[in-house]
Amino acid sequence: MLFAVLCGLAALSYADGAKKLRYATSWPPGSIGADAAKLYAEAVSEYSEGEISVKVYPMTLLNAAETSSGVRDGMADIGFVFAGYFPAEFPHVNFLNETSMQLHNIKDELTSGGRGAAAFQGAISEFIMLHCPECQDEYARQNQVYTSHGGTSRYGLLCTTPVRSLDDLKGKRLRIVGSNWARWADQMGAKSVSLTINEVMEGLSQGVVDCTVSAAPELINLRLMDVVTDITMDVPGGVFAGSSPTNVNRNVWRSLSVSQRRAMLKAGALMTAQGPWQYIEMEQEALRRAQENGARLHSANENLIALTRQFADDDIDTITDYYAEKYDIENSEEMLADFQDVLEEWVQYVQGVESLEDLNDLYWEKIFSKVEVESYGM
Repeated sequence: MLFAVLCGLAALSYADGAKKLRYATSWPPGSIGADAAKLYAEAVSEYSEGEISVKVYPMTLLNAAETSSGVRDGMADIGFVFAGYFPAEFPHVNFLNETSMQLHNIKDELTSGGRGAAAFQGAISEFIMLHCPECQDEYARQNQVYTSHGGTSRYGLLCTTPVRSLDDLKGKRLRIVGSNWARWADQMGAKSVSLTINEVMEGLSQGVVDCTVSAAPELINLRLMDVVTDITMDVPGGVFAGSSPTNVNRNVWRSLSVSQRRAMLKAGALMTAQGPWQYIEMEQEALRRAQENGARLHSANENLIALTRQFADDDIDTITDYYAEKYDIENSEEMLADFQDVLEEWVQYVQGVESLEDLNDLYWEKIFSKVEVESYGM
């Protein structure tokens, strides 16, 4: 009986009048994810005026594969949930995430310098939070409340062998999270392998995979600098936006006051801005450090880039059919059309963004401030 009560409370405790929440993230100390978690914890304390304190557990309390069920069952109060690792639990969320390669089809001058990543992050956050009751139902079924979104800079190939052409790709084993990149790999003659972020280093060092399809900052975040020897950032493109960095246990959320829930959402807006902004800022630094460490930076040839652009264009129809058939998303075409409209708006919104503060203010104004806190997640 006591055990059930403790699980129901999801480890919510009180000290000195403040509610203490445990935050599990599978990112290692010193990574973008762990650093962002610390800033989020500080923001929660500030915005709640000290009523809530958050203790961060980087890669200690739960690993990436355990976090969703851990938050659901109350082993942690807040967790960094990678929806992409759980396709059956979060099909609508993953459906939206897997459309990110459509950034290939937007003018480069509108998406360069990280603006594509910031736009996609804003669009998917708005869509899930304000326009996708199916997404909200998926989180609710896992006893979670969605309060922020996580995204990266552009995805490329971090490898232990050179990849410049279609011939180079053929037969290569690529660590991939997301069926869109898996389909790209298959069409290019490569093979996809599923590994969590906690397994990538070992996979590359032991030859389980030849490359990881990842953002360049993972060279630092996941400490891949010592094993990656060759980097190609021109393909496959797109961004990973399939994570929810601060999903809150639903029982904990419902125990909070309206003002406390608003404080959590305000901190969530900052967390949503932190991810892509830090990735964008770290990309060139990561590539520079990798080259100083001996890695070679390659350019994909024109044929591979053209084939990738064509794949991104054709794959939009494949995505809708795939999710309709495999996960019974009956309104996939309508949902995609609506999301594309939101994405087009966000491409314009981010054109004037010049700082993290600008992006945070934009996300708060356009998304998080519009949430009806009294009823959201209740």
